[in-house]
Amino acid sequence: MTQSTSPRLAVIGCGYWGANHVRTLGEMGVLHAVSDVHIERAEMLAQPYGAKGVMPDEVFADAAVDAVVLALPAHVHAEFALRAIADGKHVFVEKPLSLSSADGAHVVEQAATAGKVLMTGHILCYHNAFVALRERIAAGDLGEIRYIQSHRLGFGKFHARFDALWDLAPHDLSMIMTLAGGEPERVQGVHRGVSIGTTDLAHVHLDFASGVGAHLHVSRHSPYRERRFTVIGSKGMAVWDDLADWPKKLAFYRHSIDPKGTNWDFSLSDPDYAPLEPNMALTDELQHFVDCISTGATPQTDGRQGVAVLRVLEKAGK
Repeated sequence: MTQSTSPRLAVIGCGYWGANHVRTLGEMGVLHAVSDVHIERAEMLAQPYGAKGVMPDEVFADAAVDAVVLALPAHVHAEFALRAIADGKHVFVEKPLSLSSADGAHVVEQAATAGKVLMTGHILCYHNAFVALRERIAAGDLGEIRYIQSHRLGFGKFHARFDALWDLAPHDLSMIMTLAGGEPERVQGVHRGVSIGTTDLAHVHLDFASGVGAHLHVSRHSPYRERRFTVIGSKGMAVWDDLADWPKKLAFYRHSIDPKGTNWDFSLSDPDYAPLEPNMALTDELQHFVDCISTGATPQTDGRQGVAVLRVLEKAGK
């Protein structure tokens, strides 16, 4: 593949997210093949985009496939990623990268040795609200970042193999670590099962070397939905409410707190809503993957971040 040639991608896994990847890559014009053990479904999804539906073995053997997107049950992500890398392909893996940090680190090592792009599907890092939040933080609008908190609550989905911590928290951890600039020094987790014997809700506290603290709360057994990400700084605060309409998704608040003897003067401004352009985060995420393949750049959510998320999940789940 030359730098001027668009890479050819194959999707392995035709469940809900796999179908979204197929549609998005098809609309981008880079879809070469679609694969699933249920070949009829693969062929059905591939047909509108002029791609072929094949079994997984055929994807790995096809020299025309430059990269694969894995949207499979998480317990086979590492196995399939290693096989793709061994066959000379770049790899995009839906979150989580694997179900153990050791397996994830092995995938990262093999990708680096082979000189292949490895990207983890932490999709919310490509949402325009998060992009705008990062820009405003970089511009100093919030001052020094002191604390980050994230709530991701709802009812379902329930899996015997996959608990709420591993299913929901990777999104928030990827964003928190992006803003905090690395892995936390300390992780404390509290979790509980209330329905089928695995973790249904969890609280995770994080402390970073920079002095930033963070807390996330995830639940698949909540009677109400909440998707709220808050950043607290020395000069202001930001709240991303992903259930709000686009004009009010991202709000910024200015605050002041001044000592006056034994009393304190404090004030909080009305919200200033960021003017966001609606975007399809999956499209921007996959375009970033394609661009990294073409240019050799390191993805924003690379395999190393995927492994960092796994290490935090392991510590929080103990």
